[in-house]
Amino acid sequence: MSKINNFNASVAFADTKPHYILLDGLRGVAALMVLWYHVFEGFAFAKGSVIETFNHGHLGVDFFFLLSGFVISYAYDDRWFNDKSLKSNDKSSTNKTLTIWSFFKRRLIRLHPMLVMGAFIGLICFFIQGGVKWDGSSTPLHWTLIAFVLTLFFIPAYPGASYDIRGNAEMFPLNGPSWSLFFEYIGNILYALFIRKLSNKMLTVLVGATGILWIWFVAFDISGYDMIGIGWTLDVVNFFGGLLRMMFPFTLGMLMARLFSQRTTDNRRQSFFTNNIFWIATIVLFALFSVPYISGEDVTSRVPALANISLNGIYELFCIMVVFPLIVWIAALSDSAQSKFTLRISKFLGDLSYPLYIVHYPVMYLFYAWLIKNQYYTLGETWQMVILVLVVCIVLAYACLKLYDEPIRKWLSKVKR
Repeated sequence: MSKINNFNASVAFADTKPHYILLDGLRGVAALMVLWYHVFEGFAFAKGSVIETFNHGHLGVDFFFLLSGFVISYAYDDRWFNDKSLKSNDKSSTNKTLTIWSFFKRRLIRLHPMLVMGAFIGLICFFIQGGVKWDGSSTPLHWTLIAFVLTLFFIPAYPGASYDIRGNAEMFPLNGPSWSLFFEYIGNILYALFIRKLSNKMLTVLVGATGILWIWFVAFDISGYDMIGIGWTLDVVNFFGGLLRMMFPFTLGMLMARLFSQRTTDNRRQSFFTNNIFWIATIVLFALFSVPYISGEDVTSRVPALANISLNGIYELFCIMVVFPLIVWIAALSDSAQSKFTLRISKFLGDLSYPLYIVHYPVMYLFYAWLIKNQYYTLGETWQMVILVLVVCIVLAYACLKLYDEPIRKWLSKVKR
């Protein structure tokens, strides 16, 4: 496993444990793929059709949830304070100082500064766009400012609310993808209050129960989306679906981290596969996300019993329940087998991943508005603009990381007590 301070990370807010640099890098890869997916979402949104290319790119969010559960369990499970820590003669007990409040402060320092920046960039982009809803009607300034303040405090909008300033029923109309952080916060709260206390057996039961509910929800297309694209709005179905969407991979990641740390043998064997798992996993993820939409019409015509089953949803469940866990497990095993070049790429992408995910969508709003205005619906018509949008998003994310996120987290870490 690679030490994060070997790569000049700020130790002011780095955890004392070594980091899985490769997992950080794969999180960055997933963030780039979500960015790429949203380009094609823009074409579909402008045209009023379904997404026709890179159909499953939204699964990058589910990959985030799995990684988050794994990393949080690995980083914090053995650091919680309890009365036994005071009485134990175990030397490791000196590290058991984490309280619920200190955990929440750590997570807020890690996550919330960029949420604030995302809201601010979203506000600027909304004004650049003209301060109008997607139907062209104007939004009163006071509702825009209210939406901004509510976003700062991470209070979501409900469908039809006056502060749903884009009229698209997003939880956070200034920065749509913040919905996943809303559920991430819920996951962190549940972990601190409840999940961390579960035995491996009980955690397995929780993973199994959420998995069964998730299979039912997706396979029978409860949302009506015929895909795992749930959770972005605050109606009942989306809230329940979004909660399941977070809980299954989040708790599965935690269970995987526990089992990984409790291995009795270290079977880290170097091979071409393990030495290049970062690049292989990147190719696999890109291939999985590029599979065309699976309508299932041919199958259901021959097997009527499957008429009410979402085959597209089944495929996406396969990615989340089988392929993603395999990638994470193998990548964790192979972390120390990577070249210095791969680790540096992984470190860069890992650092960039969260800022990129948070700041890219306000830029996408401007891109979508440009597509609608000019009636452009394909990559062939817009590839120059797409390149510009991608570059702007990446440069903006990197600037936010270096000029804002890292400095403010470093400062907050010093004053958090």
